[in-house]
Amino acid sequence: MSDSIIVNRLAGSLGAELTGFKLNDLSDENMGRVKELLLKHQVLFFPEQFLSIDEHVDFGSWFGPLESHPNLDNPFTHHPQVFELAASHGGLADEWHSDLSFQSEPAVASILNMVECPDVGGDTLWTSTYTAFEALSEPMQELCCGLTALHDAAPHGTPDVTAIHPVVRIHPETGRKALFVNEHFTRRVVELSYEESRVLLDYLFSWIAKPRFTVRYRWRKGTIAIWDNRCTQHFVLSDFVQQRIIQRVTVIGDQPSSDSAPRWEPFIRTENQGATSRYDAQLNRHLGRHAVMLESNAKRSSNEKT
Repeated sequence: MSDSIIVNRLAGSLGAELTGFKLNDLSDENMGRVKELLLKHQVLFFPEQFLSIDEHVDFGSWFGPLESHPNLDNPFTHHPQVFELAASHGGLADEWHSDLSFQSEPAVASILNMVECPDVGGDTLWTSTYTAFEALSEPMQELCCGLTALHDAAPHGTPDVTAIHPVVRIHPETGRKALFVNEHFTRRVVELSYEESRVLLDYLFSWIAKPRFTVRYRWRKGTIAIWDNRCTQHFVLSDFVQQRIIQRVTVIGDQPSSDSAPRWEPFIRTENQGATSRYDAQLNRHLGRHAVMLESNAKRSSNEKT
């Protein structure tokens, strides 16, 4: 494959399209080359593959054990390792995110098969959280490296599923640092107050989405894409009217790590309890901390019991 493979870079920060071979006929040597290219380009596209479900699963298995979606049912393919999203059934990930970051061990990689795509629209964008981190000023990098963030599965209807990860993680294979907060699943910075956290996260979310860090891909039916969730995020454009169906397999995750422990303790509210205390409730639950309720809420709870 190394003699016949054609690598076409798609953007300055990330992304490459690979042609000249078929994914359903890969040797160990050829698969090693694909893995090298994934580490280099972060997201790879393989047009005109037209893999069957079993071939899709076989290809995904080269990258590690696969997992089904932890929160969403899969009524379409009836295959335990394939998750199907149809736009007509609400399957449209139109916020920047890294897959399953609310898990203690988020997904390592995702492999997508474009089963049906509209003639126009429905493109997907990816952003490099390597380059987004590296383009921050040194003081902002230092601040972010000392922080952690709480993620939850609220978009999947399970807000009590939570995990805390470093705001900046180190990729275990490349050693590069990458921002690891996303607008879909990240709720707050653990060491900051809610108000401070909101300011910082809003800035980082908008920074990560800057066009110079991204690649935009126009789909064709039969294309396979694979991306590294440890150093990318992605976003689907909701600008189409025809059907869009994708099938995805997900490689079981690893524990995000940083090069140092958090520099500060989790935020503790110091002022009197008030209406804004609700913003700390989720963090307190995750940390197992007891928080004093508003007196009005306590009375209501007592009345409800009687």
